[in-house]
Amino acid sequence: MKTELRAYMLEQLKKLLAIDSTTGDCREIEAYLCEEIARLGYTPRRLHKGGVTADLGGEGNGLFVTAHVDDIGLMVRRIRPDGSLWVARIGGLHPFMCEQANARIHTRDGRVYTGVLRRANPSLHLMPPGEREATGDFDKNVFLYLDEDVKSAEDTAALGIRCGDFVALAPETVFCPSGYIKSRYLDDKVSAAVLLTVMRALREEQVSLRRHVTAYFSCYEEIGHGGGTGLPEDTMDVLAVDIGCCGPNNDTDEKKVTICVKDAAFPYHVDMVNELLAAAEASGAAHVLDMFLPSYSTDANVAIRTGRDVRHGLIGPGVLSTHGYERTHIESLEATYALLREYVAR
Repeated sequence: MKTELRAYMLEQLKKLLAIDSTTGDCREIEAYLCEEIARLGYTPRRLHKGGVTADLGGEGNGLFVTAHVDDIGLMVRRIRPDGSLWVARIGGLHPFMCEQANARIHTRDGRVYTGVLRRANPSLHLMPPGEREATGDFDKNVFLYLDEDVKSAEDTAALGIRCGDFVALAPETVFCPSGYIKSRYLDDKVSAAVLLTVMRALREEQVSLRRHVTAYFSCYEEIGHGGGTGLPEDTMDVLAVDIGCCGPNNDTDEKKVTICVKDAAFPYHVDMVNELLAAAEASGAAHVLDMFLPSYSTDANVAIRTGRDVRHGLIGPGVLSTHGYERTHIESLEATYALLREYVAR
């Protein structure tokens, strides 16, 4: 991978991670993507419900490549009597993955406040044994405490905070000298950064595409309705670029790209999987085949469920601790880039 493209990919990842984009409120990141896509020389299209597409060129046998930029997060449910906040989760964010996390609350009039998620009785020294062992629960014992001088519900309401305000966890991004990258929301901004980099490479290298390719940056993947939108009429194949899940019973690796053969919904199309495998081998991308069970799905599955006559596939960089404080490696991004660059040009 060219040095300038690697630097661009990491720069884009850093910028995307810095933008709060909880599912349901992706306006800022959509605006950023439109600006960046135009800078790359493409014409962005902002969809009515949310999300951004770009026509990369080519004719016939349409390929629709999607990566999502929405994040799991929270929403203010109610102000508690002491001024702290009851929250409701958006997408697959679980309390045990975010206790003690810093957060940002976005009010409807544009103000941003910070806070932290913690127990109502947060000091370990003051917790009786049963409370120490209790499971975290957003309804019962994990609340959002503001970094403001509030002592009552009236104090918090006076700040302009109310039911329905979006809450984003601070990503806490770290780029390690060893090449490891730690952050919340690598899922799926890491893939979005790879897709942007492929788009830049295609334009700079003046690649003549052999099929019509459309890039789609989805904003509703985490709640299950991102992938049935914006497909051109000639779409034949839908490729999701989403994270691979590292675990004790999986072969996915933080330094490789995964080609997924099955997830919790159903198998990916066998011929498309074979084509992706051939592209990985041709590009020299370090890769594995894997399946993600029991609770994984993608925007490519949504396209299938809408009844479109398309094949679908999934590739993505290996990520550890998914939906928590995640980690991957630059080599995994490079491998995903190599495979995707090879596949879209075929």
